[in-house]
Amino acid sequence: MKLLAVRRLLRIQRVVIRYRLDDLLFDLPLPWWLMGLRLFMPWRWLPRKPSPLSRGARLRMALQDLGPIFIKFGQLLSTRRDLLPTDMADELMLLQDRVPPFDPKKAVALIEAQLGATVGEVFSRFDVEPLASASVAQVHAARLKSGEEVVVKVVRPGLKPVIAQDLAWLFLIAKGAERVSADARRLHPVEVVNDYEKTIYDELDLLREAANASQLRRNFEGSDMMYVPQVYWDWCRPKVLVMERIYGVPVTDLAALADQRTDMKMLAERGVELFFTQVFRDSFFHADMHPGNIFVSTVKPWSPKYIAIDCGIVGSLTPEDQDYLARNLFAFFKRDYRRVAQLHIDSGWVPAQTKLNEFEAAIRTVCEPIFEKPLKDISFGQVLMRLFQTARRFNMEVQPQLVLLQKTLLNIEGLGRQLYPDLDLWSTAQPYLERWMRERMSPKTVLGNLHSQVEQLPHLAGMTRDLLERLSQPHLKDPKMPRQRDHDGWALRLLGAGLLTGGATLAVGAASLSAPAAWPAWLMLAAGLYLVVRR
Repeated sequence: MKLLAVRRLLRIQRVVIRYRLDDLLFDLPLPWWLMGLRLFMPWRWLPRKPSPLSRGARLRMALQDLGPIFIKFGQLLSTRRDLLPTDMADELMLLQDRVPPFDPKKAVALIEAQLGATVGEVFSRFDVEPLASASVAQVHAARLKSGEEVVVKVVRPGLKPVIAQDLAWLFLIAKGAERVSADARRLHPVEVVNDYEKTIYDELDLLREAANASQLRRNFEGSDMMYVPQVYWDWCRPKVLVMERIYGVPVTDLAALADQRTDMKMLAERGVELFFTQVFRDSFFHADMHPGNIFVSTVKPWSPKYIAIDCGIVGSLTPEDQDYLARNLFAFFKRDYRRVAQLHIDSGWVPAQTKLNEFEAAIRTVCEPIFEKPLKDISFGQVLMRLFQTARRFNMEVQPQLVLLQKTLLNIEGLGRQLYPDLDLWSTAQPYLERWMRERMSPKTVLGNLHSQVEQLPHLAGMTRDLLERLSQPHLKDPKMPRQRDHDGWALRLLGAGLLTGGATLAVGAASLSAPAAWPAWLMLAAGLYLVVRR
């Protein structure tokens, strides 16, 4: 094992030298004693011509040479536009999962081991030659005994030890970079590798992907906008996924889409609506919607429908995140930068002590040049990226769910404008966002939220008792946390006021606590309960 690790390290070193990635390191403002390391790198003693490739292209090609795990890491790295320089992020977006397939005999052996039956017992036909191959898995076409055409996705064998080994080297490089360079620390390389570790191990579990696909299919059951293939759960295992085979036109095959007379404007607009539907209606969105995972149905090209596959990575947002995004986008397009800054502070994403005027000025400086363009040319993805980059300067912590959202929006936006260059994202998205916000503030939704809070009332007595104990025992009070004590005090006052008001309402003759006269009591109870839960 140690010999394999050493050989892998030597392989990484050769690739670093070939693409002169050491130049990226020495471009950073390093301490003098580290700059002296150049003297101990013999390849730097030799004369050389300047590379015709950009630094981003060299990094992309190096990751491709290092193999599937590094390719996947580069793909994830390309989503961190809040951390990476734009030119490097753009290059890494070009990384594709065009990986040579592994031995079909190994694929068959793994499938049979996972299913506990031979492929002949499960399938009436199984194509040994794979349909496609990626960094984590490859896909074979087959037909079930019951007649359904399916695809069988199987994880590459022996991948976990390779991943563990490569992750160990990535962590070593990241930690070393953070120790020696302030610029590297600003990019949070260890955090990036941590994100990658979670993502790659999640993608190795095909049951997780199957569950995601089933949820997305249920969300769009009967939809005219998107179709998600059926999962055949009887034949799904941690390393094998069997799902319906789909037939469609790759979304990037513009010639084929034109040949079938696809309504490109509607296709582009539906892509935008799909994104906002997943994010705001369902809070469950396909977060890996690169062109290789999207097809267009050949049925009814005048009313085109997307087909989505590969649901290994999905994202979700809390109601607070949804509200924050919607309000930020509205404030941004009204050029209300003060409101944008206040929303960041109110959400807790930047410290409460942040000076509002300074933050507002920073946002205005970054965003105002965008409005020199026509509204239809303004990029939603770039808006989010700039907002996050600016907030980062004010110590905003990276929100993983928003990184996934930004990546998905950039993919959808780029795809939409490729399909229909005159696509106006704002005019397409604005009606949807306005409708969503109206529904969110409707009496029905407000009462529904209130009802969900009230359902927690069985726990109210215990929570109230805990609050009383915490406020009455001095040794439990933290003198450094006056805000928390105020928080607890207000929670207790609201709960007490709600109970007293409810009792008084019944005493003066209200038929029940569901009567309109009792609503103030419910509102105070709900507010107090909300403060307790938020604690």
